[in-house]
Amino acid sequence: MSKIKIAIQKSGRLNEDSVKILKDCGISIDNGKDQLKAETRNFPMEVMFLRNGDIPQYLRDGVVDIAIIGENVLIEKGKDIAIAERLNFSKCKVSLAVPKDFEYNSIKDLDGKRIATSYPNTVNEYLETKGISAELHQISGSVEIAPNIGLADAICDIVSSGSTLFKNNLKEVEVMLTSEAVLAISPKISKENRKLLEKLQFRIKSVLKARNSKYVLLNAPNDKIENIVKILPGMRSPTVLPLAEKGWSSIHTVVEKNKFWDILDELKEEGAEGILVCPIEKMVL
Repeated sequence: MSKIKIAIQKSGRLNEDSVKILKDCGISIDNGKDQLKAETRNFPMEVMFLRNGDIPQYLRDGVVDIAIIGENVLIEKGKDIAIAERLNFSKCKVSLAVPKDFEYNSIKDLDGKRIATSYPNTVNEYLETKGISAELHQISGSVEIAPNIGLADAICDIVSSGSTLFKNNLKEVEVMLTSEAVLAISPKISKENRKLLEKLQFRIKSVLKARNSKYVLLNAPNDKIENIVKILPGMRSPTVLPLAEKGWSSIHTVVEKNKFWDILDELKEEGAEGILVCPIEKMVL
């Protein structure tokens, strides 16, 4: 039987999130400490643990069929590689930052300056669109220290919480792009493995839909059901079940978690009581 080969980052937060989504898809990885290749259970797949920056070339060469990778890495090193699915985790920004005492008013203040970065292609493209010329210093790690040791006037790096910038006395001044984890596809993937990819995507979509949704149960007087149903979204329509107490019903539905608090006050105003919100493990649509 054919196996689809997937690359994931060998360490760090993206590794943890990647392993978790595969696990949530029912795929268990049999890997030991520092193992760079592992088999899986419950799905015909082989996992390779690679350096994030090397993954685009592995995809391009067909060494792996698919990969979970930061979109920022594809923008820097793999614009020719297609994205199959956006995964909605490991979100970050690729930003320009300067020392806190740098008087920054606009991107023009970086004209002729020195910028340290691990993303030279991304920075060059961004500066060209702004008509800015700068001297780039490519650094593979610890970019934040560059201004402090006199190597650069500014940096470009990934920003998540901003705590690393703060610790190094830097401030974010330009967000060049936003990024999240994506499922990328090798241009050399076989037809047989494309079918496996479709099965995997089906599982991933079910997991992502569940992560972004909540199961809501509430009680309501029967004369308020029509108004409440108008407020509540659902996969098709809310489920209404009679309670033992006459004149009351239980209403069940699925709500996008980022919309729930917006509709909560409306539900209460319409007489909803005993509102329960539960997580959903999977949603198969």
